[in-house]
Amino acid sequence: MHLEYGGVVPELASRAHQKNIVPVVSEAIRKAGIEKRDLNAIAYTIGPGLLGSLLVGSSFAKGMAASLNIPLLEINHMEAHILAHFINHALEDISFPFLNLTVSGGHTQLVIVENDLSMRVIGQTKDDAAGEAFDKCGKLLGLGYPAGPLLDRHAKSGNPKAFEFPKSSMQGFDYSFSGLKTAFLYFLRDEREKEENFIANNLNDLCASLQENIVDVLLSKLRKAARHHGIKSIGIAGGVSANSRLRSAFEELGKKEKWNTYIPDFEYCTDNGAMIAMSGYFKYQNQLFGSLRSKPLARLKI
Repeated sequence: MHLEYGGVVPELASRAHQKNIVPVVSEAIRKAGIEKRDLNAIAYTIGPGLLGSLLVGSSFAKGMAASLNIPLLEINHMEAHILAHFINHALEDISFPFLNLTVSGGHTQLVIVENDLSMRVIGQTKDDAAGEAFDKCGKLLGLGYPAGPLLDRHAKSGNPKAFEFPKSSMQGFDYSFSGLKTAFLYFLRDEREKEENFIANNLNDLCASLQENIVDVLLSKLRKAARHHGIKSIGIAGGVSANSRLRSAFEELGKKEKWNTYIPDFEYCTDNGAMIAMSGYFKYQNQLFGSLRSKPLARLKI
């Protein structure tokens, strides 16, 4: 649906949510082998995200919860990415506090997780997220949407040292990727003036070099934060954590630093209902119920 525009169109996304939410929920219940009356509560994303899509989800969740007379569980989207670690790990399997790098199309955050209900952001992007840098730079290379996975695929056959691009010099544990996007844009413009088919002739190397730059920036800050706070339990989560180079480089760094490393399975990295359910489980256990009056917040942060 969004392919021809090279990115998500909010109005189209919300209409697609409205069209598909009833059949998707019905199919999920059918595949689970249960009835609606078997549900104990309904967990839904309150934010951050696209407001139109959040309104569709919250309105449906509230209507269904009210009709079944069961409680609501309001879930922060970024917290849910982190709690996806516990889909395949028991709570006691990961030592608290643990440090998590959450990387997605819209967010890049370093979060200290004190427990399943308490998290603290110690660093985040000040402009563009890592996932957006992947997608926008991939678009400049003529890759389809979403460009991130396609860029990852091309990078596997490229030389990560073929080209050098500037790296952010943000202080502390914060990130910035807008400068990289701009530098990449002008680099391609200048090279194409010299060689018309520059991108086609160097596509794999360009993808590999760009990917290596982003991964290096992400992990250097993660290492800095881990050393500063003395934390050895380290995780990555979010859509970009499905990137093969980030996963392998993270594991390599973990061995060098003697970390206990955690990465969700691929299907739990990108946005998914399981991570919302996992977060909802912890809130349900602690009786932290939501309200029919709550409104989605497009810029809600941990």
